[in-house]
Amino acid sequence: MVVAHEVDGNIRVRLDVAYAGADFSGWAAQPGRRTVAGVLTDALATIIGAGRVTGLTVAGRTDAGVHATGQVCHVDLPTGAWRQWSQTLLRRLAGVLPTDVRVRAVAEAPPEFDARFSATFRRYEYRVTDAPYGAEPLRRHEVLAWPRPLDLAALNRAAAGLVGEHDFAAYCRRKEHATTVRELTGLDWRRDPDGVLVATVQADAFCQSMVRSLVGAMLVAGDGRRPVEWPGGLLGRRERASEVTVAPPHGLTLVAVGYPEDPAEYASRALRTRRLRLPTSS
Repeated sequence: MVVAHEVDGNIRVRLDVAYAGADFSGWAAQPGRRTVAGVLTDALATIIGAGRVTGLTVAGRTDAGVHATGQVCHVDLPTGAWRQWSQTLLRRLAGVLPTDVRVRAVAEAPPEFDARFSATFRRYEYRVTDAPYGAEPLRRHEVLAWPRPLDLAALNRAAAGLVGEHDFAAYCRRKEHATTVRELTGLDWRRDPDGVLVATVQADAFCQSMVRSLVGAMLVAGDGRRPVEWPGGLLGRRERASEVTVAPPHGLTLVAVGYPEDPAEYASRALRTRRLRLPTSS
């Protein structure tokens, strides 16, 4: 039997993952800390065997306390192990993983698929309530309670000034040899029937704390303490804006990661993603 996607005796496998971030120190494995990557690696090793799962790569490395319903990662498994476990791996993972993390789908992927670099977008949602009594008890781990009334129209006017390709240095924790230029392809607010305000933000990629910093800036425009032009006006900065408060992590959820519809484009997309983003002259 010939396996079309086999490379060097391994099969690349895509995992779609959801988790409640409250009790995790983020995605990335850290010594002595409970992380999503660490828990997932341990679960796979329990089923398939220690040292047999390699190359765990995630689409978005979420911070401590941030949730996900649409996270994507990939691993490489020995061909024999994949043949043995492919039909039962999803159910077996459900049996060994803790209840605050679930693998929702498992599928063989082409070797060119890269969960991080083949992605075309990441989409997050941030939830806030301005109800005078605060967040509903059953939703307190996913909804931020804001102590002042928020104006939906003002939030959306503030959001409009941030859409597009910009240098988001004012909203990012700068890392050495990394760019802060990103293309924000969508950012808007809605108020759900239960009164909770939801910001949906989508970009090709985000730098660390960027989404929560954007939300923090928009909230003070939405409650009237800053003009609606203020968040967009910070895009002229080339350093982190100290006056921007980073919104707490528990309101944030990674809800979707997009990929090219044609798997033949995975490799070319990965190459484009790796290009260095530079500030535009405008």
